Amino acid sequence: MEISLIQAVLVGLWTAVCWSGMLFGIYSNRCLVLSFGVGVILGDVPTALAVGAVGELAFMGFGVGAGGTVPPNPIGPGIVGTLLAITSADVTPESALALSIPFAVAIQFLQTAIYTACAGNPEAAKRALKSGNLGKWHTIANITVVLFAIGGFALGFLAAYAMPLLQTLVGMIPAWLTKGLSVAGGMLPAIGFAMIMSVMLSKEFIPFALLGYIAAAYLKLPVVGIAMVGLVFALKHYFDVKKQEENAPVAAQEVNHDDWI
Repeated sequence: MEISLIQAVLVGLWTAVCWSGMLFGIYSNRCLVLSFGVGVILGDVPTALAVGAVGELAFMGFGVGAGGTVPPNPIGPGIVGTLLAITSADVTPESALALSIPFAVAIQFLQTAIYTACAGNPEAAKRALKSGNLGKWHTIANITVVLFAIGGFALGFLAAYAMPLLQTLVGMIPAWLTKGLSVAGGMLPAIGFAMIMSVMLSKEFIPFALLGYIAAAYLKLPVVGIAMVGLVFALKHYFDVKKQEENAPVAAQEVNHDDWI
């Protein structure tokens, strides 16, 4: 599949909107959101969603940044990986995820560079506001968003426009290595999920995690069914805690009364 110039421009605009939109807290810089837009532009939404789902599982854990580390950027699998999977017949969603990891790391360096360059903007904006220069304050306050939009457009456009070169490079990879990348890409979601479990999972919730594994591996329940089972336990826990909070003041009052007697 060949990508036209108009499609490359649209991919660049979509990347710009998603990358700059994360500054507004709308979670647009997620693998699933990025890949969905690419799928709509290129006319292959199922493949795009498959790549986005695999990338979302992996980057759900990478986004934790355990130990103060900087995680890779989701634009790697969301844009580059999706473009590879749609335009290359031999690239599976799992191998696309593995191939896009170097791009995700490189893009994160660019994001860190933009944040570093704009580190002094808040103080400069305060000084401009105190001096009554609203035009300068408006420019400084929005320069970070503008830089992310420009950088996002450049990344998306270049990734789409240079896709024939990337396809050639991928075609030079031996079949056994491509198969190995597919296996490695299939393991990345498990690694990402394990990372987030190591941060969020406490000992009292381990039985529920084991129950989810049993439901998926042995009972063959679909994801929606497992989510409904989790919802049942979550509601039970919520109502139990609420009941304990309602009864706690009464119990405390009775204990104080007994001590007074």
